[in-house]
Amino acid sequence: MATNAYFQCISGCDEKHGLDEVIYRCPKCNNLLEVIHNLDELKKKSADEWKETFENRYKSNEFPYSSGVWGKKEWVLPGIKNEDIVSLGEGATHLFKTAKLDELFNQDVYVKLCGNSHTGSFKDLGMTVLVSQVNAMIKSGRPIKAIACASTGDTSAALAAYAASAGIQCVILLPKNKISLAQLIQPVSNNAIVLSLDTDFDGCMNLVQKLTTEKEIYLANSMNSLRIEGQKTVGIEIIQQLNWQVPDWFVIPGGNLGNVSALGNGITLLYELGMINKMPRIALAQAQKANPLYLSYQNNFEEFHPMQAGKTLASAIQIGNPVSVNKAIRALKKFNGVVEQASEEELANAAALADKSGLLADPHTGVALAALIKLKEKNIISKNESVAVISTANGLKFADFKVKYHEDTLEDINIRYQNKPVEIKADISEIQKIVNKKLEKNK
Repeated sequence: MATNAYFQCISGCDEKHGLDEVIYRCPKCNNLLEVIHNLDELKKKSADEWKETFENRYKSNEFPYSSGVWGKKEWVLPGIKNEDIVSLGEGATHLFKTAKLDELFNQDVYVKLCGNSHTGSFKDLGMTVLVSQVNAMIKSGRPIKAIACASTGDTSAALAAYAASAGIQCVILLPKNKISLAQLIQPVSNNAIVLSLDTDFDGCMNLVQKLTTEKEIYLANSMNSLRIEGQKTVGIEIIQQLNWQVPDWFVIPGGNLGNVSALGNGITLLYELGMINKMPRIALAQAQKANPLYLSYQNNFEEFHPMQAGKTLASAIQIGNPVSVNKAIRALKKFNGVVEQASEEELANAAALADKSGLLADPHTGVALAALIKLKEKNIISKNESVAVISTANGLKFADFKVKYHEDTLEDINIRYQNKPVEIKADISEIQKIVNKKLEKNK
């Protein structure tokens, strides 16, 4: 077992497991595992030396450091050989910041565009790590035939792309008619075995765990801690892009809840290695129709009850029984975190409001932005605090959502920012009339 990083139970059970073991839960207590890094080894470099290393690698032309994830290799998967890494240029995405966005939200707001990645979502950050580790395991002789996941869309797209690049077969379990067409076609195009099941995501998740009890099929969902290792780089990268200054708040949408613990893990490493001198607060945003963690938060996390998630525009977080709930609660407690919810109307209008600044916000980013608005109204986030919002996917994956919004055909939603195309004759006088009318209205 490599001593620089290993699996260990989040409940503190002493047994350590190698990252090349096919294991997802603690054999003693059945809780989830996490990757533990050797801090003594990492502290052999000073904070300034780490900053210099990361700055030199950022968007480098040298493989694998062109990746925002693998630029932090020693903090992610230190034992892997570069030739075993499967990278598609993930990470190193833009931190969106404009005066118009600040004006619209009356706040110092940054939006991390994780959707500007190879398959269009933040899931690439974790999948490059997991598929790279499996690639190394197969090369070393492990009899792994395929990698499998349950998905609400983005996870399947990421797994299919990275598995195809590595030449590894993958199996995708999707809930039938519950993901966007753009999300469905990605794994189909990348030659995955795609199974469309008459159930919801929680049903798919239950079945994929049964499928992967056979060690020849490797589990790729976020209950596998290798995924968390790649995803944790998003917070590190945001702080690097802010010249190593820490925003007061991070706001992140949550479904299966691996992402919030990943965010916390990355920021914690920065703090423990002396690269930042304060910890931010974290706000976790859920869709009101799939809000089990929000309900638990109302009782200070004393109890958590899974739910049957209702249909929501934020389909990727339509999850009622998140597998990473314990990790999420631990992270939120550590970061003095809060949980907020957003209705369908709130998330749709928040996404459209942000779009007026030049963004194309997906519905899940809409959940996060709606949560920001509500937390400001409750005076939990003050207007003089800086906020980094994690945008998890590319809005182009949800074009149907955008079209229906501006056509005002979304059910039971009061549209506030409609901008419907005006159909007129191809006549210059008619064009001038409409343009002048619109310009006068927009003064």
